Amino acid sequence: MIQKKLWIGLVIMALMVPLGIVIPEKFGAAGAWGEWSAETLSQMLGYLPDGLRRYAGLWNAPIGDYSVASDSDNTFVKSLSYIASGLIGAVIVGLCVFIISRTALRRE
Repeated sequence: MIQKKLWIGLVIMALMVPLGIVIPEKFGAAGAWGEWSAETLSQMLGYLPDGLRRYAGLWNAPIGDYSVASDSDNTFVKSLSYIASGLIGAVIVGLCVFIISRTALRRE
């Protein structure tokens, strides 16, 4: 029962993901707080912290910008792409947790 509620919650959150596209387009808002590039952060602060400069390129997301849609696609296509990306991520995390928990239970 608890797992069902968790999956429902994850699906609801995945369906809300396009708000990150819709809100900035409708209200002219900037990007999400804390998701700044190294260049943007450097402009905001006037400098770039050494650790960020050193490790900025260490990890790149498998699906850049959480989307497989291009910038020229309409909002609906971008939204579907974001939802698919969110659901794929949730399923991958769920499978990893499932595999790790099964492995841990077998060792006991």
